[in-house]
Amino acid sequence: MVFPVSAALLDALVISVVSKEDTYGYKITQEIRGAIEMSESTLYPVLRRLLKSECLESYDQEYMGRNRRYYKVTQKGLEQIKEYRNEWVLYKSKIDMIIKEGDKEDEQT
Repeated sequence: MVFPVSAALLDALVISVVSKEDTYGYKITQEIRGAIEMSESTLYPVLRRLLKSECLESYDQEYMGRNRRYYKVTQKGLEQIKEYRNEWVLYKSKIDMIIKEGDKEDEQT
């Protein structure tokens, strides 16, 4: 991806993924990679930040003889994702308006 990704956008992406179902780090990374490049080393600081801000909770569950850490969204996280979604719609429409203005100029040349 050519555009830089902010911490707020990473938070929004992670909370969105986790809000669909309780899930674990590797699976979160794989889903986000469908939209942007993200490594697990980038994900874990985001998860820690979201745990600290009480947007997510974690719990361990056995999987094939090992413990796997799962993340689940909290009520505060659900409220936060609503705010992120509203902000995203506004932000995206402003960016689209500017970028699409270039389309008109291209058609005239």
